Amino acid sequence: VQLQASGGGLVRPGGSLRLSCAASGRTDRVYRLGWFRRTPGKDREFVGSITWSRGDTYVVTSWKGRFTISRDNAKNTVYLEMNSLKPDDTAVYYCATAPQADGFYDYWGQGTLVTVSS
Repeated sequence: VQLQASGGGLVRPGGSLRLSCAASGRTDRVYRLGWFRRTPGKDREFVGSITWSRGDTYVVTSWKGRFTISRDNAKNTVYLEMNSLKPDDTAVYYCATAPQADGFYDYWGQGTLVTVSS
């Protein structure tokens, strides 16, 4: 599975941004696609996920209400919609896929940088 994350950039506090993760290759082996982020000096954080076939979503409580995950099956693309962005949301955001419900994430995209600053 190949993953291409995009959509990052500079946004002012309170603004919105939509990240995309386009999947190609053996997407028939994907059970779940997750979004993660990494900020300098912190461990990688799990943001949320969506199941590839059913579209069941989960967003970590910390971001529930501000972040939404959705998908476009026709485009093999998953989105991370981020609203009311804060400077603390500045990070490199990654998407990754897991082949099983309880499996680890084995394929990763290259990451896209989101900078929230005035």
